[in-house]
Amino acid sequence: MRSPVSAKIHGIIAYPVTPFNDGIDTARLAALVDRLVSAGVHGIAPLGSTGELAYLEEPEFDAVVDTTIGAVAGRVPVVVGVSDVTTAKTIRRAKYAQQAGADAVMVLPVSYWKLAEREVFQHYRSIGDAISIPIMAYNNPATSGVDMSPELLVSMFENIDNVAMVKESTGDLTRMQRITELSGGRLPFYNGSNPLVLDALKAGASGWCTAAPNLRPQPCIDLYDAVRAGDLEKAQKLYDDLKPLLEFIVAGGLPTTVKAGLDLLGFPIGDPRAPLLPLDEQGRAELKGLLAGV
Repeated sequence: MRSPVSAKIHGIIAYPVTPFNDGIDTARLAALVDRLVSAGVHGIAPLGSTGELAYLEEPEFDAVVDTTIGAVAGRVPVVVGVSDVTTAKTIRRAKYAQQAGADAVMVLPVSYWKLAEREVFQHYRSIGDAISIPIMAYNNPATSGVDMSPELLVSMFENIDNVAMVKESTGDLTRMQRITELSGGRLPFYNGSNPLVLDALKAGASGWCTAAPNLRPQPCIDLYDAVRAGDLEKAQKLYDDLKPLLEFIVAGGLPTTVKAGLDLLGFPIGDPRAPLLPLDEQGRAELKGLLAGV
């Protein structure tokens, strides 16, 4: 069932990158999170793929959670990515996020082995049994290797109490529409495919989970507001303006491109963690053009 907490998670949910020094540069992370919240985003989601969760040690995970929630200071909801290849570590992370004050957790079912639907279901059930805050089920087979069908997602929503929302990142609008159809409109879905954002919002997405506000927060917020107000002409113009940047950051890898963009905007935040590499000079030149005038 949709909880009061999950109901308030809407709009532009920004994914901050994770700055590194010898470990986590907590001061720089706090500054970035404050910058995003002050810009007007509706939620913060640390530790997705943008935040390089897969490359963090457990103390680093904890530091990002604590720093982010402290910097947000209750101004907007915080949805913490807690995904791992094991159920046990995912539960540890989910429990830590809840204890630290997260409003919800986001879970991507990551596995070396191909998971059967019953295994995915049990993974989410075990996590749900361990915490009491809402879970955002995150479907992104391109990165996880696991593809959750609308039927499975709705079944988990109906049978696991705190599976309360879905982030759908396949870029397939029909899946979002199928989730709405199967759940009778009760299961909120969030768009995780940047280039699909306008169509997804028009189809009823509750929000847009995106790294783009790190670089251009206002047009993202304006796009969401325009769709909600029914001003689709304005929304189309905003989308057409954003689209080249959205396509660039997705194609070039979100941590790599967003960190380069922040540097170009005068907010240096360091390089991504190996094996990721900084954006090359050709990419930086193209990105500089896309950010001109920002």
